[in-house]
Amino acid sequence: MARTLVGVVTSLWRYPVKSMLGEQLETVEVIPTGILGDRSFALWDRETSRIASAKNPKKWAKLLGFHAELGEMTAQNSQEAMARVTITLPDGSSATSDDRDIDSILSQAVGRDVKLLSVVPESPSLDQYWPDIEGALNRETITQLFMPSGTFFDSCPIHAITTATLDKLQTLYPEGKFNPCRFRPNILIEPPSSEPAFVEDDWVGGKLLIGDRVCLSIDTACPRCVVTTLAQGDLPNDLNILRTTTKQNKTIAGIRMSVIQTGTIRCGDSIWLE
Repeated sequence: MARTLVGVVTSLWRYPVKSMLGEQLETVEVIPTGILGDRSFALWDRETSRIASAKNPKKWAKLLGFHAELGEMTAQNSQEAMARVTITLPDGSSATSDDRDIDSILSQAVGRDVKLLSVVPESPSLDQYWPDIEGALNRETITQLFMPSGTFFDSCPIHAITTATLDKLQTLYPEGKFNPCRFRPNILIEPPSSEPAFVEDDWVGGKLLIGDRVCLSIDTACPRCVVTTLAQGDLPNDLNILRTTTKQNKTIAGIRMSVIQTGTIRCGDSIWLE
């Protein structure tokens, strides 16, 4: 089957705790369920029995002020590293998942009674808020999103977006800050300079071959949500980020993928479309 060079890996991310800020890495290990350590933990809201997600910012926007790290992971220490995540709170203090009072610390910080989970509950779900944006599937409402069984992912386990798409959105709305962090990709792809914006839309249904071994199935395009508009780090709240994406590409920016062949991905790796 013909292969086409579509870009290189320009940066890699892992998010150990769902909806918290994560780690930018030089290398990641791809396992059958996604990137090793990605979304290994989540907060469980005891009142609603839902997974805490910044998709419902009226309750959980604070999560984007937390930073979660697993640190360096190798084949030899992966099980030990996976069992312990370090969380830096918005006030600069830190705690680890094996602290005896971790649930109390996190509950006080987020203002709700939560439990840090590493085991996925049966039929996990979360609340998703849809802002009032023309052209969106829903407007000014909250819906329940059921997550894939056995995972803390919203949908497919690996997300990628191209620099071409982000650059185009920036051109369309120059006052905005289309930092990759807003879109929470695992893989940022830099395509050849001649490629058009939203080029990854045309890859859906194909496969990405990355580096020496990794093969990913491109399952769907990635519809964006309110998380792209929320303040994090030095990025402000900006609903026009999502308005621009919705108006220009029907809310789509990026692709969602699952794993065909495991292996290692490194920054600088070539990416081929098959």
